Amino acid sequence: MTSDPSSWDDMVLVGRIARPHGLRGHVFVNPETDFAEARFRPGAVVWMRAADGPRALTVASARMQSGRPVIGFEGLSHVDEVETLAGAELRVPEQDLQPLGPGHYYEHQLVGCRVETLRGEQVGVVSRVEGGAGGSRLIVDGRRGEVLIPLAADICVDVDIAARTIRVDPPEGLLELNVAGSRQ
Repeated sequence: MTSDPSSWDDMVLVGRIARPHGLRGHVFVNPETDFAEARFRPGAVVWMRAADGPRALTVASARMQSGRPVIGFEGLSHVDEVETLAGAELRVPEQDLQPLGPGHYYEHQLVGCRVETLRGEQVGVVSRVEGGAGGSRLIVDGRRGEVLIPLAADICVDVDIAARTIRVDPPEGLLELNVAGSRQ
């Protein structure tokens, strides 16, 4: 069950409305979740920012097309009613997220964490997480510039979300890669 949000900024981004699809009020959504089919299933509630504050939208219909959800919302049944929604962020309260197993994290949980080595050397703060076929990596803003750190268990040896810290055991030269690149 989806609860009322306490603050828009405290909610988690799960997708963005791309554009209308057809004439019956459906929209394409660019998902920002690994669980798009579950998140955008009929009956699910997502929130968007309206002029008067967060507005709840209940998914009435959903299907996947080309890897993206095509959804219809309750009460919105014509293209004219959804045209202005293009670009709108869809969010949910954090407590509505699907629980993850040990060693797995949502990106928003990692952003803002302090990164330090096992010896206590401060590396910086995670500004974002990037992923691809080769795996995810932390983008860390530090005093020496941007540092890319693979999000791998043998490198990120202690991730403490509650304490907002990530302790790393980087292979030799990893933290210096970007320093050398910035001097060229």
